[in-house]
Amino acid sequence: MSNFGALLDSLLQDTIGRSVGVFAPELILCATILLTLFVRLFDADRRLPTYWVALIGSLGAFLLAYFQFIQLRQGSAGSEAYFTGLLVFDQFSVFFRVFLLLFLVLVVSLTILTGLPDLEDGPDFYTLLIGSTVGMMLMASANHLLILFLGVEMASVPSYAMVGFLKGRRSSSEAALKYVVYGAGAAGVMLYGVSLLAGLLGTANLPQIAAQLESLAGSGRGIMDPVVRTAFLGAMMVLAGLAFKLSLVPFHFWCPDAFEGAPAEVAGYLSVASKAAAFALLVRFCLAFAGSDAESLQTLYRALGVGLGLVAVVTATYGNLVAYVQNNMKRLLAYSTIAHAGYMLMAVAALLVINNAPAGTSLDVAAESRRCLEGLLYYLCVYLFMNLGAFAIVALIRNEIFSEDIRDYAGLGFQAPLLGICMAICLFSLTGVPPLGGFVGKLFIFASVVQAAKIAPWMWVVLVLGLLNTVFSLFYYMRVVRAMFLTARPEGARKLEIPFTPIGAYVSILTVPILVLGVYIRGLSDLAQGVAAVFFQ
Repeated sequence: MSNFGALLDSLLQDTIGRSVGVFAPELILCATILLTLFVRLFDADRRLPTYWVALIGSLGAFLLAYFQFIQLRQGSAGSEAYFTGLLVFDQFSVFFRVFLLLFLVLVVSLTILTGLPDLEDGPDFYTLLIGSTVGMMLMASANHLLILFLGVEMASVPSYAMVGFLKGRRSSSEAALKYVVYGAGAAGVMLYGVSLLAGLLGTANLPQIAAQLESLAGSGRGIMDPVVRTAFLGAMMVLAGLAFKLSLVPFHFWCPDAFEGAPAEVAGYLSVASKAAAFALLVRFCLAFAGSDAESLQTLYRALGVGLGLVAVVTATYGNLVAYVQNNMKRLLAYSTIAHAGYMLMAVAALLVINNAPAGTSLDVAAESRRCLEGLLYYLCVYLFMNLGAFAIVALIRNEIFSEDIRDYAGLGFQAPLLGICMAICLFSLTGVPPLGGFVGKLFIFASVVQAAKIAPWMWVVLVLGLLNTVFSLFYYMRVVRAMFLTARPEGARKLEIPFTPIGAYVSILTVPILVLGVYIRGLSDLAQGVAAVFFQ
């Protein structure tokens, strides 16, 4: 009984004395959800729009997370595990907190401008949106296989409902059903992989995985060792679940239908937030297997990195080629999202290869590993603005012309020059045209692939195909720009009349960082280097 009391005291001290304060941004979001539901319960006349509750709560959580990040950067707070080691508090996790919360504020602001949820459905929509964000923040902070699975599911389940939020549209309901079916299958595979790893290694703590695997695989036979083979199978199952979140080939089937059936605002949210959280979790999971001194395991991890690189180029190639034949803007941007997931996966593949370089390599492994992660973080930051900007403009145009077909965009660049110019900047940045932010992000990633190719020659194939894909993507993005600026508006077509304020101000806010990050590189680059140093000193 005394042992139980001591355990309870230890848990209370860990929870109340330390963990609650660290977990405060997530708690603010949870309180926002409760307040949103209370407003619906007690405000029968809907005099208080729930989007104000959602916006204020999201902004408060963002400011607190930003304050935590500043403290970590200044060294006044250190990296630590909390909630008995289930979650980790470091610059990497808090960076993604700030990223996701900033994105949440921007998405809520977009829904206010477009009027997506009406007063009746607002509480439901914002509860789902904020709840999904909490799950994504858990993904970025995961330090345990249990939180890995829990975070993915907390992020996914509300997303299913948001995709089918337009209840009167058959395409929306069909897309949500497909998403649920694929998501359930991916979750089952991931859970089986988690159980294999935890049961085999005797631990579910991510930092302990590499040491446990190395101690069990003492024979040095690599993949021929049954222990290594079974652990590798479990890891592949977990990676399959993450590949579903990232819409990597061949786990991409849900993405085009879900994006087409969902409102553009929801599609924009899924295209950025789910990718960022999944990449944060993917980095943590892959680095959990790093640090082994056994040459057989290092060879296996390098092979896994090369495999991820090949998956990346297949994903990018497939997304870019299929985007050619799309006429619906949301489907085109869905395949664009698939392609960009491939580009970003190249950075993770290079990270695995470099971080498991053989002994005696001439590369500075720690420095080059930091650069891989720096490229991924830089690309994600630019991707937030250029992808959300494109989806936001699609949503704003939809409200005016009631169409998302590229052919109906003819001449819109002259009717609404600001939207047309901002859309062109977003699309050119997605392509990687200098001097925009997308170009710098791709440059960082391709530079990391070059360094990885010095260790694993197959990465040269990844580099060449990645560069070719960048060229290929220009053509389908140019279709949209050509329709908006080089095609005459048909007689009798609906006019696009959007005032500068506040809609024009919103799209300008999203577009300016794309231009700034293409010219002023050092600020974000140094910040990303500092975040990456959490893993590579």
